[in-house]
Amino acid sequence: MEKTLVLLKPSCVQRQLIGEIITRFERRGLRIAGLKLMQLTDEILREHYSHLVDRPFFQSLADSMMDSPVVAMALEGKDAVHVVRTMTGSTNGREAAPGTIRGDYSVSNQQNIVHASDSSENAIIEINRFFKPEEVIDYKSSVLNYIYGDGEI
Repeated sequence: MEKTLVLLKPSCVQRQLIGEIITRFERRGLRIAGLKLMQLTDEILREHYSHLVDRPFFQSLADSMMDSPVVAMALEGKDAVHVVRTMTGSTNGREAAPGTIRGDYSVSNQQNIVHASDSSENAIIEINRFFKPEEVIDYKSSVLNYIYGDGEI
């Protein structure tokens, strides 16, 4: 099973949507392997968004991500990265399809509710950035046979 990282951004936390967004992932069949509330720092954001540090909007992005705590989640499921990215929708909430998380809860490019890993390789790096190894728990879900068909996992 694949794992992916999701950050529920300050726009999610401040709007009190944490439970609603987590519920959407769980109802889809993804398993929570790690979950914590944390305050991000400039240091971790410079690492996480290293590809954006030199862009003119970086400081605004970093400031918005440090505005309040975030919820970090490691989610697990078959093709979890693809499933989560499909569920989150386009980065710009105004362009995200209705039914996606951003399409249902965002009208902003920056205040767009969630961050989701964009590849399996980055998911591993990002999970390790936000979680200690002992904070990501492997356990067998008793409902897997009702989430996946024979031979899917």
